[in-house]
Amino acid sequence: MSTNDFPSNAGTVVIGSGIVGSSLVGELAERGRDDILLIDKGPLSDPGGSTGHASNFIFPVEHSKDMTQITSESRDIYREFGVFENSGGIEVARTEERMEELKRRVVSAKAFGEEAELLTAEEVGELVPFVNTDIVEGGFYSKGAGTCDPLRAGELYRQQAKDAGALRTAPNTEVTDLHVEDGEIAAVETDRGTVRADEVVIAAGLWSPKIAEMAGVDIPLTPAVHQLVSVGPIEFFEDTEGEINYPVVRDMDSRMYERQHGNDLEVGSYEHRPILWDVEDVPSIEESPLSPTQPPLTEDAFEQSMEHALEIVPEVLDDPGAGIRHSIDGLLSVTPDGHPLLGPIPEVDGLWSCAAIWIKEAPAIAREVSKWMTKGHPDIDIVAHDHVARFDEYGETDAFVESRAHEGFQKIYGIVHPREQWQSTRPLRTSGFYHRQQELDAEFFEAGGWERPRWFESNEDLVEEYDEEIEGLRRPNEWDSRWWSEITLAEHLHLRDNVGMIGDTGFGIFDVVGGDAAENMERICVAEMQSLDPGESVYTPVLAPNAGFVSDLTVARLGNNHYRVITGGAHAGQDKTWFGRHLEGDAELIGRSSELCTLGVWGPNAEALLDEITEEEMSAESFDFAEMKDVTVGPVEVKAFRISYVGEFGWELYCPMEKGQRLWDTVYEAGQEYDIRPVGTGVYGETGRMEKGYRLMGAELEIDYNPAEAGLTLHGVKEEDFVGKEAYAEALDSETAATLCTMSVTDHAPDGGEPRFMTGGEPILDGDGNVLIDDEGRRSYVTSAGTGPSVGKHLLMAYLPREYATEGRELQVEYFGQQYPVEVEVAGYGGVFDPDNARLFRNEY
Repeated sequence: MSTNDFPSNAGTVVIGSGIVGSSLVGELAERGRDDILLIDKGPLSDPGGSTGHASNFIFPVEHSKDMTQITSESRDIYREFGVFENSGGIEVARTEERMEELKRRVVSAKAFGEEAELLTAEEVGELVPFVNTDIVEGGFYSKGAGTCDPLRAGELYRQQAKDAGALRTAPNTEVTDLHVEDGEIAAVETDRGTVRADEVVIAAGLWSPKIAEMAGVDIPLTPAVHQLVSVGPIEFFEDTEGEINYPVVRDMDSRMYERQHGNDLEVGSYEHRPILWDVEDVPSIEESPLSPTQPPLTEDAFEQSMEHALEIVPEVLDDPGAGIRHSIDGLLSVTPDGHPLLGPIPEVDGLWSCAAIWIKEAPAIAREVSKWMTKGHPDIDIVAHDHVARFDEYGETDAFVESRAHEGFQKIYGIVHPREQWQSTRPLRTSGFYHRQQELDAEFFEAGGWERPRWFESNEDLVEEYDEEIEGLRRPNEWDSRWWSEITLAEHLHLRDNVGMIGDTGFGIFDVVGGDAAENMERICVAEMQSLDPGESVYTPVLAPNAGFVSDLTVARLGNNHYRVITGGAHAGQDKTWFGRHLEGDAELIGRSSELCTLGVWGPNAEALLDEITEEEMSAESFDFAEMKDVTVGPVEVKAFRISYVGEFGWELYCPMEKGQRLWDTVYEAGQEYDIRPVGTGVYGETGRMEKGYRLMGAELEIDYNPAEAGLTLHGVKEEDFVGKEAYAEALDSETAATLCTMSVTDHAPDGGEPRFMTGGEPILDGDGNVLIDDEGRRSYVTSAGTGPSVGKHLLMAYLPREYATEGRELQVEYFGQQYPVEVEVAGYGGVFDPDNARLFRNEY
């Protein structure tokens, strides 16, 4: 395309032609987009980003279903293009701690459908004879791992879109501005002209923040160095053919990898100190000896890495005829939590982010984003990577991005516990209760940037009080008890026996107001909205067009044209974006999360306590379940909401953030008569929830399962139209392939030894040790795990195939290579504890 050919209009503009942008234009063309313009400031053959210098290997197994699924699908796409070599891959362990982690990786492989096995040190040596097995404990063999050619794949994707008549390309074209008009993307300005566009996708890798800034929005990532050297020629490889003949080796304890590349050995490292760049300091193509993302190696940072490489593969690196042929500080994108940044950017309609994506996952992510753009939802649950959902109202400043990137870089190849907490840039968001919770020695966990107490060390005396009840539920294994405390079990039992106060639960809160608010809420939610009277509320799923879950939340009607949406704090951004994109006419969305704090008061004595300190009557007779009223607690006016996520009678009390401390003091001081205790979210989000069988968004509730399978069909199908109605109605009329069940572990030490307690993500097996798979091809795995102190059992939730979802059915769960017996306690919706809800609906029983 010459300068004169630069178009003035395009339906879709994709900025960035690395493997991400090139995959995206191919996938968009496949789904009907027929007017796409791909822009890059570099040549399309190798535009200068990380696509051109990455080591290009693919290890498909992750400790998350979605990332394993995405990586596996990407590998298959590369294979279809003929650019994937199935070499296999081995993660080696130098320590016993790492060997335990590799056992966990085998379990994740089984749960999410990848072939893998544990190897002895000798077996590692048989597959990779140049590894020094004297320093190796063993390895994890991923049979489906291999290498790919992303530059060639990008070329094929672009050709595919061109053949469909859908793509024009503009290489060597620099974007200089993004034009926004009335909150919508309008045009992309370049050094060759301006093109008007209906939608724009920023897929520019580490340059994405710079492009986003042109539209006045943030894409929170920073360039970081990944060091790589190539050593050769190596005599050991002289008789081999092709690019790679041995499995890729990950030296996990040194946070390094080694892979054959023809007659060379590539040595890559994440072991060095974090080296972060400012995107403004990345040189231009003209200024770069190799490419903008390949600055010279920082040699002092690589010294220890080279020592460790010489330890693990001395036979090839000590080759006297070999030398360092190529060495770089390869730049890649690092985000505050290590995940990609995907999805619509809410501040600007029509503007999308598709950034911070690795080679191993690019084609499948592009496929899912293309589905998101063309039909409104992806088919794989990529909620964790939704740019908006994770960093709503926090987490986009340079200081936050840099500090989390610095910390996150050191987690690459690390042993990261499922409950592990970030340490940097904390505290950031604190409620009106925070200082009082500090005084009571709260152990804070973070969600949505908010500091939320997980348990209180001040409640340690309760452990002795409930010693007999929790004796068999203690976790002697260090891994099982990491980021956990038996105090949570005692807090749980105290709340069930007496009264507890939980604050702040870190809710996401926003209002929908306006003359068309009711009609909009009706169209977005499964439950009926217009029939609610002011003061009434309802729990409702929110669905994608395929009837998969977008969210589950509570809606209270505060006035004829005023609805309040209350959702999980970590999902507030995603939900706000979904609602915002679906609002029409006279309807406005107003965020309230930072304005309001929430104090939950629950337990047998909650009624007596609150009735003493409020001006209004607080009783089961005067306050219907799910009713919200204005009441006065001491000097504080609050909205009291009779609802419970722990299965106990009580209220959530909402007040302005600046009055939160006074609300806490009022309730806490009056509660001393009842021995009130502060209770952490370990009870709210785990023990209480699991005993009652309450579902959690992002765990049980995801886009791959519908409400019929999740047991959430209480609303039936209303007359009014809503998103996902057709698929939802079909799901209710059809026989479900799977049912969400609650199970209990019946023996924590079946072979003797130390009792173990699952944490989530483990496969569910039949009596012969085979993973359960339903008729839709979905594998059964633990979606949530948590101890139920009131029933004396460790509880698991999982979707089970129809034929296994029967109460009393005996199955197995695999954890760190050991199989443990489990029994189905509840098939479908319902609690193991208080199944009739007598404690929750006291006036109805």
